[in-house]
Amino acid sequence: MEPHSRSIPNVTNGEFSDAELFQDLHENEHCPEGTIPIIRHAREDEYYPHGAISAAARNQKKLNIRVDLDAKGHEYAGVGLSGGKYYGARAFLNVWKPATLGNGDLSFAQVGVQAGPPDRLNYIQAGWMVNSRDNEPRVFLYWTSDGNKKTGCYNLNCPGFVQVTNKIGLGAALKPPSTYKGTQFSIPIAVYQFRGNWWLQVNEIMLGYLPSHIFTDLRTSATAVSWGGQVFDAGKMGHHTSTQMGSGHFASEGFGKASYFTHVEYKHETGYFLAAEGLRQYQHVRRRKGRRKIDRLVLISHILAGGIKIHVL
Repeated sequence: MEPHSRSIPNVTNGEFSDAELFQDLHENEHCPEGTIPIIRHAREDEYYPHGAISAAARNQKKLNIRVDLDAKGHEYAGVGLSGGKYYGARAFLNVWKPATLGNGDLSFAQVGVQAGPPDRLNYIQAGWMVNSRDNEPRVFLYWTSDGNKKTGCYNLNCPGFVQVTNKIGLGAALKPPSTYKGTQFSIPIAVYQFRGNWWLQVNEIMLGYLPSHIFTDLRTSATAVSWGGQVFDAGKMGHHTSTQMGSGHFASEGFGKASYFTHVEYKHETGYFLAAEGLRQYQHVRRRKGRRKIDRLVLISHILAGGIKIHVL
C-alpha cells in the first residue's frame, strides 16, 4: 500500500511558481501500464560517480551529522536537525541551472535523512542535480546502508528503489529553471517513512520507495535530517572548479538572485510535518594553497511568510 499524496500537506507556493517534471520522452508520453520509465545515459558510471554526494553528511560537530568518508572533491553548505527521532524531511527547492564546469563536476540541492554510526551509516538524499555532461537540473535519489562500503547508488542504478509510477522517472529533467532577477521556480521534494518504508514524493507524484529491509538503523527512524546544497569537483580542470552551487550568487543578494529552500519541514512521530526550528548550520570547504574557498558556500536562514527560507549559494 502506498501513502496518499495528502500525507504531505499542500503548501501554497505564493510568490513562487512550480517547476514542471519532463521525461526524456516525447511530451505527454507515458509508459504502458505495468512498466516504469528508466532514464539511461551513455556512461552511467561517469554520469553518476559512486558516492559523489556522501560528503554532504560528513562529520559536523555542531550538528552531529556524519559520514566516515573522504571529502575529497566535495564542498557543501546546509542546515539540519539531530538528536531526536525524525520520520522524514521535505522542502520546496528553488530550481536553477548552475554552471558545471569540467569533466564530471556536479551541483546539487537536496534534502536528507540519516541514522547509524559511521561504520554502517544509513542515509537517503534526494533533490535535483546538474551534471556537467548535459547541464540540466534532474531529479535524483541516493542511498546507502553501510556508509558506501558495499551499498549505495543513484536512482535505479542498483537494486533497492521500488518505483510505483509510470508517469515520471528518476533522472527526469526539471524545466524551466529560475532566472536571475526573473521568475523563480521551485519543486517540492519529500523523503519520509510510511509503514516502515522510505517514500520519495516529487510534487504530487509518489515515485516509489526504499524498502525498510535494505537498511539497519533507518528501519525505525532517522536521527538527523538535513537540507542544503553541494558541489562536487571531479578535479580534472587542473585548478579549483568554478562550478556553481544553486544560482551561484551570494545569499545577501536576496530573492530572485540567490537560490533558496522554503517550507523546510520534518516529519514528526505523530505523522505530521512540522516547521524545522532550531536549525544548525554546517559547511565543508576545501583548502587550496592555504586559502579557504567560501564565496559560494555562505548560508543564511530566516523566517519568511511564516516559513523558513534558506538561501544556499
